[in-house]
Amino acid sequence: MMRSLAFSAISLCLLLLCTTPSYADDELSEFQSKLTNEWTLVKNDRLRNIKTYAKQEDGRRFRSFKVEATMNSTMETIARVLLDFESYKKWWWEVRDVRLIRKDSPTEYFVYMVHRAPYGLPDRDVILHVVIEPQSKTQKFISLKVRANTELLPLKPPLIRMEAEDMVVKFTPLPENRLLIEAQGYVDPGGRVPAWANNFIQRSAPYSILLGLQRMAQLDEYRESHTALPFPIDSTPE
Repeated sequence: MMRSLAFSAISLCLLLLCTTPSYADDELSEFQSKLTNEWTLVKNDRLRNIKTYAKQEDGRRFRSFKVEATMNSTMETIARVLLDFESYKKWWWEVRDVRLIRKDSPTEYFVYMVHRAPYGLPDRDVILHVVIEPQSKTQKFISLKVRANTELLPLKPPLIRMEAEDMVVKFTPLPENRLLIEAQGYVDPGGRVPAWANNFIQRSAPYSILLGLQRMAQLDEYRESHTALPFPIDSTPE
């Protein structure tokens, strides 16, 4: 009898979690309604030095995001993490498949990625055109520009091709082996998707990705690697 009651209680909890997202929906809808075309602070993690922002730009279905963070790492270490595309399954947002499909130069790549979607929605795939702008005599930061390409590969049903997973990221060296990371971007998952699902991702993914990048940058395989990088890097701060 007790085992039956316990099982029923667990089942009821699972049912409520799966079928009543109204609390999250109401919270996100309220947050969305407050957004303007000016940046609004979403999360301020003082312990990890991460701030995330959002805004609703005119003419766009979903909100844009911005991230500002500092971390203990070097430019070389971060570059090795970012160029190890196969490792994105370990730290990027909900990646179940990723592969490099084309390398046009040491600073230009095309990467195919499949994202797990929230429960009940089709997974999404995207081709990312990645362009790296190395440092120069007049530019101390490295710029990473990412834009979705919808036509390089044929569609792969039942996957839905994403319309945008676009961002510009700047990595600037700071004293004492620290980095300043500044990113702005916009994601459109394509197809039909509830606003609450995409807004939840837009709210959670930037922060989660920065946490993952911090974790990966502490691994010895990147910190202690001496393999040559495809472009020169200067970790000396201004």
